[in-house]
Amino acid sequence: MLALCNVHGSTIAREADCTIFLKAGAEIGVCSTKAFTNQVVVLSLFTLMMARMRHMSKAEGQQSINMLLKLPEQVQGVLNQAPKIAQIAHKYSHYDNFFYIGRRYMYPACLEGALKLKEISYINANGYPAGEIKHGPIALIGKDCPTVALCADQLTYDKLLSSLMQIKARNGKVFAISACKDSHLEEIADDVVYVNASPNGFGVIPVTVASQLFAYYVAKMRGTEIDQPRNLAKSVTVE
Repeated sequence: MLALCNVHGSTIAREADCTIFLKAGAEIGVCSTKAFTNQVVVLSLFTLMMARMRHMSKAEGQQSINMLLKLPEQVQGVLNQAPKIAQIAHKYSHYDNFFYIGRRYMYPACLEGALKLKEISYINANGYPAGEIKHGPIALIGKDCPTVALCADQLTYDKLLSSLMQIKARNGKVFAISACKDSHLEEIADDVVYVNASPNGFGVIPVTVASQLFAYYVAKMRGTEIDQPRNLAKSVTVE
């Protein structure tokens, strides 16, 4: 068993056959943030190594490495927008139900964003593949259930806009996180934050940081305990 772990000497590191340590530094809060993004980076590097051993050319590998090297600057760009994200969070902090939607690589980012909002704000938040919303979830869309749309996947961008139009037709509020400025998106969404994201799976990281910041500010405005949410523990010791 191969484990990805951030803490030396932890149970999972002792039990696993091999361990890759994330080296994210100490996580102060119970809910993982930087350890999560480091885990995505480590998995990307592991995948890249396996691909180079099989079919990926040296040029393709170098291109992927260059995109990874841009991540610190991209994440800092998101952090620089913290005041704007805080303003948007204030606008949405009174809602008790949220949907997060995205396609392809953005779907796992939706699950992470919804989980963080759920954990530290005590809000019912669910991540869904955008293409599945008409198979049930759209019945819950309305003025009291906002949608956070992660729009940083270029290949499926137009299809995601179509889903957002379906949500707006049902009076749903939309907060979009996107990688490219688009007047059409701004016409549909109530609020938009633009992030600098690479046009592939690496774009998950700056988008995820933006959604984590949104959850942080919503929790702060609701007055919940952010570092130690109720009922949660840093390490789960029961089966």
